[in-house]
Amino acid sequence: MAELINGKVFAAHLRAQLKDYVKQLQRQHQMVPGLAVVLVGDDAASQIYVRNKHRQALECGLRPATHSLPSTTTQGELLDVVTQLNANPTINGILVQLPLPRHIDSMAVLNAIDPDKDVDGFHPINVGRLTLGAPRLIPCTPLGCLLLLHHHLDNLSGLEAVVLGRSNIVGKPMAQLLLAEHCTVTIAHSRTRNLPAVCRRADIVVTAVGQPGLVQADWIKPGATVLDVGINRVTEGDQTRLVGDVDFAAVAEVAGAITPVPGGVGPMTIACLLRNTVTATCWQQGWPIPE
Repeated sequence: MAELINGKVFAAHLRAQLKDYVKQLQRQHQMVPGLAVVLVGDDAASQIYVRNKHRQALECGLRPATHSLPSTTTQGELLDVVTQLNANPTINGILVQLPLPRHIDSMAVLNAIDPDKDVDGFHPINVGRLTLGAPRLIPCTPLGCLLLLHHHLDNLSGLEAVVLGRSNIVGKPMAQLLLAEHCTVTIAHSRTRNLPAVCRRADIVVTAVGQPGLVQADWIKPGATVLDVGINRVTEGDQTRLVGDVDFAAVAEVAGAITPVPGGVGPMTIACLLRNTVTATCWQQGWPIPE
């Protein structure tokens, strides 16, 4: 039976470390990192995410500020808000909650964020830094996955990794991070031929495709580490529950370690957002970056 990789526990430990570091910044520099979260519209899931981010930022001693805008906000009005936050010296990190209303070009908004305040790690400059092997602010979910892998496996050098999914948010940056750790990396996707055989080669499988139960037990090399980034809502009768991209019960019989859904990678995403806010603050001020 696979070892359970508990993201809740690891995320709580990371937040405790961040809280101590923020206290240190207050003592030494009389400064509290500021995080601005911009929410446009009334999407229920986004509102929950933003509330969780605000609450956890407060718990870590950060100074969060949520800017809630109506769904009728124009792209120009949203860009004006971003420009004001870029210029505000008390704001060290900026996050625009996705998805945005359809009439707004998400890339135009993300590209307008100061790359040194881009705590989501989505700005082209931060993408380029990651690709060149000189990362500064890394997308939060892949960073969380990497921290979990380090905690479980320590040295990743020489391992074969398969990343299922090629999104800009998870798949591509995850592959770059694993390459930097000297893994042999394959990015698989909907057009990959003989996907089960590709996965069976892997010591590490990271899946983020949004297909419930896609990855089966016979796709997994015995003893492999499986990180399930997928979050899918499935309805059975009158009950709705969250599941990942992995057939958890079956794969857990084969893998060496596996993340559950929920409670695996998910909690690491917000924790890494807070970590990026502290990192951004230190870069901006020329202070040592916390490990």
